[in-house]
Order: sequence, then structure tokens, then C-alpha cells
Amino acid sequence: MPQDPIRVAIVGTSKRSSYLYAPLLRALPREVKLVSIWGRSEASARALGEQLNLPWYTDLDRLMRETAPQIGVVSVAYAANGEVGLMAVEAGLNVLLETPIAHRLREADAIITAAARRGLKIEVAEQFHRRPLEQIKLKLIESGIFGRVYASFNDFAGHGYHGVSVMRSYIGFGVRPLQVTGSVHDYELASHWSRLAGIHGPRRETQEHALIEFEGGQTGVFHWTSVGYDSPLRWWRSSRFLAEKGMGITTGVGLDVEEHLSLLSPDGEAPLFITLERRWERVDGGALVAMVAHTGDSSLPTLTWENPFRPVPQGHGQQWHDDEIGVAGCLLSLINAVRNGGEPTYGPFQARLDQEITLAMRLSARQGGRPVPLPLDPDLPID
Repeated sequence: MPQDPIRVAIVGTSKRSSYLYAPLLRALPREVKLVSIWGRSEASARALGEQLNLPWYTDLDRLMRETAPQIGVVSVAYAANGEVGLMAVEAGLNVLLETPIAHRLREADAIITAAARRGLKIEVAEQFHRRPLEQIKLKLIESGIFGRVYASFNDFAGHGYHGVSVMRSYIGFGVRPLQVTGSVHDYELASHWSRLAGIHGPRRETQEHALIEFEGGQTGVFHWTSVGYDSPLRWWRSSRFLAEKGMGITTGVGLDVEEHLSLLSPDGEAPLFITLERRWERVDGGALVAMVAHTGDSSLPTLTWENPFRPVPQGHGQQWHDDEIGVAGCLLSLINAVRNGGEPTYGPFQARLDQEITLAMRLSARQGGRPVPLPLDPDLPID
């Protein structure tokens, strides 16, 4: 039986509220209905409410009484994630939280505890591993065709918790990390253009490197530079895994990436490369319908990941790019959990762990590269 759309409020007026979340929510009318806006200041709440033609509030309790949302999409300034996330849960909302779930582990624990007491669901907008190229790789790994993944690398594929999440996804989110060894250094760079800041001049980068050891002997390697998103000096983008029966390497310049996935040829003497195919709804383009892996392996010659947001009927849907599909996947995970009573597919504990590994890397670096065992003391003041 068709179900009524779930009522959603956007809690916060950051840029992503208007350019990302509102369009995504309104493009899913069978799933959700966007009903209201909350902001800290009257000016920002009014501006976003009028832009989206929605009732706006600075009083969250009043918003709950008058518009009765079930889900809150928390979209606030970076430093306010933990504070406003807790506020939304305490108001009675199931929440989609921005990344990181909170900057300090104790803040994350407070959100998780508050939600558990109220029987509410939490999903976190960690979309990197939900992008179509990552989803087909994860489905191939899950099929067992690669055997056991021994080592996983993030090499500028995403900062902090984003990069840690990509790295952990190949090993498996259920595999427990044991310790982190980190190295963090600052370096001066030649004068150049910063696309995000829109200025030209000298820059300083922070390089972060970490070795993560997992139970069972698996290893994660993390690399990032603070200018990795917008510097012509740091154009590399890669993630990879080494497995029992093959390997996978993403190589790229910025967002222009290529996937190289390989198994073993039948004679055991050469790599057997997997072909990844994007299937569109028309021969000349349109929306993404599916990612298809042609493996060359007789035990599993073809594996398909279907885009859950593919247009039905053809031509009557959104032609979202990969990152929008990833964020919409976070929303759908929460929607399904609220409707069906299960848990989100990523959720607050995985989000907390990705942030914990990031903090452990920085703590290890401050201590001269001494390995830091996990779990961390949640009260440690690590930035």
C-alpha cells in the first residue's frame, strides 16, 4: 500500500539547506514533504523560508507543534553540528546530521544517547561511499569475488572522516579498528590560485597521514592535504584496496577519475580487468539507471547496482550527478529506518568511529607518532 510522505523540516540555514537539501527533498515527493524551516536568527530563517515558500521559525518547539515534522535535516555552520544536532533530537526529531556527527566524541555520545532514549533514528550525511562508483565496488567486494580485503587506502579521495569512511568501507564497516599511528605536518606552498577562496597568493598546507590497524590483521592507510580540493599543486585523487583475489585502484585528476579493478586470468598469469559500465536511460544520456560490472569471471560474469532514484517512467525524474545521488542515498536510508523500524545503513556509530579515527590520528601526531589505541577517551580535548 502507498504510504503518506514523511514530513521533514530543515533545521538550519547553511548554504547546503537551499542549494542541496531543499531541491533533493522536493524531488522525492512520494517519500517526503518539506514542511518548515528553522534558523537561529530571524533574518536567516525568514530569508530561507521566503525563498522556499515555507513557514519559518526561530523557536524549534513551536515548529514542532505547528508543522509536525518527523525528520529534521540538520544543516548548520560546521562548528554547530553537535549542538544543533542534539537540540533537534531533544525536540523529538529523527535526524539526518551533517558531517562530522560532532567535533568531540562526548557530543556525539550525547546525541546518540538522547535518540536512544526517545526511540529516534539518526543517519549521517556521509555520502562518499554512497556514490555510484563506490557502490558498485562495494557490491563486488560483498559478493566475495575479490576474497578477503587485506589493505585499504585513501590517497586524497576525501578529507578527515570522509576519507576514513571510504578507506574503511573496503575493509568492511563491521571490522573493528585497534590502533592509529598518525603524522601531521604543515608546509609552505608556492603562490597559486585557490579556487574555493577565489584568491591568488601564497598558501600553507597541512598534510595528514595515518596507519590504521584492524582486528584480523587488516591495514588502512590514510593521506590528505588541506588544499586537496582546490589547489593545482595537489591534483591527485585516489582510493584503492588490495584483496586476496584481486585489487582495485581509483586514479584521477580532481574529480575526473578512472577505475581499475582486476581479478586473475584463468591461467593465473595476468590480471583480468573488470569493465564498469554506466547505463543511462537513453542512448544519448539522461539520468543514470545503473552501474554494471562485467567481471570476466564465469562464477559471476555480471553484477549490477541499480540507482534507487532512477526515473520511472523514463524521462520523468532527476538527472542527478554522483554526489547528489550519494546524499539522496543518506536521506533514503533514514526514511526507510523511520518507516520500517530498522536501523540506517551507516548510522551514528559508524560516523562517530570515522571521527574517532581522525582524532586519534591527530593525537598520535601530537605525541610524536606514538600509536594510539582505540577506543579513545571521549573527554579528550582533541581538535
